[in-house]
Amino acid sequence: MLLGCCKIYKIITVSDKIRVPPERLGKNVMQSIREAIADKLEGILDPKIGVVLGVVRVDEIGEGKIVPTDAGVHYQTTFKLLVYKPELQEIVQGEVIDNTEFGAFIRLGSMDGLVHISQLMDDYVSYDGKNSVFLGGETKRTLREGDKVRGRIISISFTEQQKIGLTMRQPGLGALQWIEAEKKKKK
Repeated sequence: MLLGCCKIYKIITVSDKIRVPPERLGKNVMQSIREAIADKLEGILDPKIGVVLGVVRVDEIGEGKIVPTDAGVHYQTTFKLLVYKPELQEIVQGEVIDNTEFGAFIRLGSMDGLVHISQLMDDYVSYDGKNSVFLGGETKRTLREGDKVRGRIISISFTEQQKIGLTMRQPGLGALQWIEAEKKKKK
């Protein structure tokens, strides 16, 4: 997978109480806390920080506290997380994972975006449902599942469902084979 800009991946510092379950108490404390952080946070979507991809490192571990109603041990911990947060107008690269009659779904790392059929290219676009392919009327450009593409993020919604809207209708955007063909044509 290729990415157009590094701003969407960030390492952030977090301070939180981490519960280490009883089955992990016999292990190394650092490893147990790292695993507990991963179990608690990896894969979650927080609208402020994005999707948590992984624990980079644990920086500080406070004294463990036992709560009377809980068999686990709670540690105030400071740690670093790798997060993915797309930003409006960001240029991203990904892979077409599904074509439907209304647009193409693009895998952007840990999330997917949608390029609506009206945002695929500056051309009349038809959809061949049997072969799951988009075809440009004049340009004869095609867009198939598995194609690598470059797009611009034009909308983001982190409500009940995560939605990222993309466009490929600007210069330098689209399927990578289209971009390469344009470069060769200009030479």
